[in-house]
Amino acid sequence: MKNLVSVAAVALSLAAAPVALAKDTLKVGMIVTLSGPPGALGNQARDGFQLALEEMGGKLGGMETEFILEDDELKADVAQSKARSLVEREEVDFVVGTIFSNMLAAIYKPVIQSGAFLISPNAGPSTFAGKNCHENFFVTSYQNNQNFEVLGKIATDKEYRKVFMLAPNYQAGKDAMAGFKQNYKGEIADEIFTPLGHKDFSAEIARIADAEADALFIFMPGGMGVRFVKQFRASGLADKMAFLSAFTVDETTLPAQKDDAVGMNGATNWAPDLDNEQTAAFTAAFEEKYGYIPGGYAMQAYDSAKLIDSAVTKAGGVGDKDAVRAALEAADFTSLRGDFSFNNNHYPVQDFYLLEVVKRDDGKYHTSIVEKVFDDYADSYADACKL
Repeated sequence: MKNLVSVAAVALSLAAAPVALAKDTLKVGMIVTLSGPPGALGNQARDGFQLALEEMGGKLGGMETEFILEDDELKADVAQSKARSLVEREEVDFVVGTIFSNMLAAIYKPVIQSGAFLISPNAGPSTFAGKNCHENFFVTSYQNNQNFEVLGKIATDKEYRKVFMLAPNYQAGKDAMAGFKQNYKGEIADEIFTPLGHKDFSAEIARIADAEADALFIFMPGGMGVRFVKQFRASGLADKMAFLSAFTVDETTLPAQKDDAVGMNGATNWAPDLDNEQTAAFTAAFEEKYGYIPGGYAMQAYDSAKLIDSAVTKAGGVGDKDAVRAALEAADFTSLRGDFSFNNNHYPVQDFYLLEVVKRDDGKYHTSIVEKVFDDYADSYADACKL
């Protein structure tokens, strides 16, 4: 009987060997928008993450890494289906996504319920920053409202007495409006929510002209921003009022907006000319490899890869999820933006800047740092998080 037990034990040991070996491979799934005009945002995130992975020899935390890329097509059902596939069939350790907040809402539950870690390289909705925060959800970008809070402070500091507000009608647009109002002390001339993917802004521009506001506050990412800026410049209003935006004029939209966007302002956590060594090296390497200037989407995805690498290294693998989570919280890596740490809700504490669109001598366009507006700025929802 002892011999039979020994043989059975050896057989079981051999059968289990492939499973043990499989744990030497880290699996990371990324879900971003790659289709249509909004795909420019997802392309940046994909390229930023892959550049970091390449620089680390295809390994994160010293583990051979399988990277699985998925396109959510900016459709909630597609995003959710692909998230389920990643966590159920592929059994990934990390899901990195998404670009848009409504896509994050679609994948959040299936990823979190699976026990995988969810790292958002862009979307930072208020819905998961407060009482609905979760121990396995981390954001490497910002809480959506913060960029707009910066613009509200700028508008107040510059004493713009009357501001017109424009944003698309989804969660990030609502966060944009709320964020700006938090720090703006003047009068709101009017506020409009447009459909997501809106194309013809003639009616909105007519209302802006009639409002006689000092400044326009606008959040129109991707193709919406391209179309608006061209129509706004053609109307002549760009020379008559201040333009305060987030994600309307950035490295994803500037190749199409060109001179129409020069001089327009934005606000966020980074620009490709931020004065530190890691940004200079990243921007040069990125442009050499991909042929275009990286924006915040690329930077934040690059930092996401660096975060995962630091956590898996510190935890000695992914077998102990509590250790991985603690290592993620420690954020022991050098961020491209410099100062970076996580608040209790796993959203970043970081600096924010006023930006201006400039044209380089070689004819390419990018955002440029004008001044720091907030230092080590935490979001306003963290107190409601019980982590």
